[in-house]
Amino acid sequence: MKYILFDLDGTLTDPYDGIINSFQHAFAHFGIREDDPDKLRRFIGPPLRETFSEYGIDPSQHEKAVSVYREHFGTAGLYENVLYDGIADLLEALTDRGYILAIASSKAEIYVKKIAEHFGIARYFSFIGGSEFDGRRSGKAEVIQYVLSSLGVYPTDEVYMIGDREHDIIGAKTCGITGVGVLYGYGDKAELEAAGTDYIVGDVAGLKRFFIDQKRQF
Repeated sequence: MKYILFDLDGTLTDPYDGIINSFQHAFAHFGIREDDPDKLRRFIGPPLRETFSEYGIDPSQHEKAVSVYREHFGTAGLYENVLYDGIADLLEALTDRGYILAIASSKAEIYVKKIAEHFGIARYFSFIGGSEFDGRRSGKAEVIQYVLSSLGVYPTDEVYMIGDREHDIIGAKTCGITGVGVLYGYGDKAELEAAGTDYIVGDVAGLKRFFIDQKRQF
């Protein structure tokens, strides 16, 4: 069997507005001001608590920070989001070709499912996996293993993890599957290479060439 796991943020969708607005909402609660929202770009992808630590919020306040963040994200932020051009066509082509698709995201699973349904792509995925609200299963390797177990994947199966950040690639390597880094999201080539990615693809059209046309030189 051939399986492809997709990250969500920066891989299937561009969540910039929703995530940045939610961070700013949470920061305001703690009296933190970030006048340059682009400085928050690098926090799109990693678990929320990592961001709050870097902005000086004490670990004892992380759960409160996450709760305030979700006040915005859970009502408006998850829809302040756009599907990358060509993704729907890619997913259809992959399923037509016989690949089994899944989502493996560090975002809360209920949000991942709502976003996939909102954009009309949930039907392409055999399983949609994410973290728990209380922070359990927020590490990328944990999410990937959860998705693999839920799909019933065997060691002999061919499995790929597609993502735009180092967390996706490190998680893939930890779980013993092939990592495919993409450059149209929020990571860069240096980050993906340092994480040990097996392949790097520049754009959504490149993913089609990689999986459908089997052209793996970029």
